[in-house]
Amino acid sequence: MGSVRERIFIHGLDSSPLGTKARYFAQNYPDMLIPHFRGDLEERLRLLYQVLDQKDRIILVGSSFGGLMATLFAIRFPKRCERLILLAPAINLLEGERMPKGYIEVPTWIFHGEKDEVIPLESVKEVSSALFSDLRFYVVKDDHFLRDTFFQLEWDELLMIKDQDQRR
Repeated sequence: MGSVRERIFIHGLDSSPLGTKARYFAQNYPDMLIPHFRGDLEERLRLLYQVLDQKDRIILVGSSFGGLMATLFAIRFPKRCERLILLAPAINLLEGERMPKGYIEVPTWIFHGEKDEVIPLESVKEVSSALFSDLRFYVVKDDHFLRDTFFQLEWDELLMIKDQDQRR
């Protein structure tokens, strides 16, 4: 496995690489992986595992259902993950055998809109506090799509762009 940091954006259930967030990342971070996920959760996870096969130092950015997928990847491969950035993540859907026995120790940032009518804020707060040991949880004045918040986030810092050349 290489020492170069990998970044991936995992879009939501009804989105694609042509969505607003994906287009932003493609334009501003051209090295970021932005696959097109289709099908049910298992199909999407198979593609995610395939795309990230043999990669480490991974920064996963997951939006909604993509946040659930990023979390499931981190549960399965925590040592390969450098950080998680979850945007209104559907982690409230985690249940049963998918829930890890202990904490996920991957540094995690969650941004969730207080007016989210798709993914319930309180459920995500509850699950995330039981799931992540290194968590920064931000409740923002926004809806599920984070239309007002997304472009204001410090993406260079979140994606660790500033120190990339120093670590090579």
